[in-house]
Amino acid sequence: MIASVAIAVRNWREDPSQRSGRQLGMWFVRVLVGGMWFQGMLWKLPLPVSAGLRYWTEQMGNRAAFAFHRQLVADYYLPYLHIFDPVIFLAELTFAVSLILGLGVRLVSALAIIFVLHLWLGIYQPGSPAEWPWSYVFLAIVMFMFALHAAGRSLGLDAWLRRHVPSVRDGTGLVGKLLNVAG
Repeated sequence: MIASVAIAVRNWREDPSQRSGRQLGMWFVRVLVGGMWFQGMLWKLPLPVSAGLRYWTEQMGNRAAFAFHRQLVADYYLPYLHIFDPVIFLAELTFAVSLILGLGVRLVSALAIIFVLHLWLGIYQPGSPAEWPWSYVFLAIVMFMFALHAAGRSLGLDAWLRRHVPSVRDGTGLVGKLLNVAG
């Protein structure tokens, strides 16, 4: 969070186009959603497999929208949860760090949309405890808006890189092209 504030302040000072309510609002919402991803990641700490993740994965095995999805969970996710838990943990950590720092937000948001839609379809059918599956749709919409509006360019590292690294701004070289598209 301290780094995010420092990056925002630096962008604010260096670039007059960053000094607007729109940029500040986008930064604020992006950091809040990043904080949400961080908080959600904490209960999935691996080693051993998180009991909470196991429980909700079992729920997906019973409540997924489609039979093939339920079968996928039963045959592959649950037996190999010891492999998937660290991957899920790292994915959510990546979403959190990207959003909080504003780095590669377009790419990470696109990946998060796929991740969230998988959750939506996985907890789609009613069950106990009650879960409102449309909350995942709203999160996917927010992530879509971050990708669409390149939210990392609002007081984030994506904006700083575009100003200070010509290969990123111009989309030249492998790293420059990747960071240009990702942010």
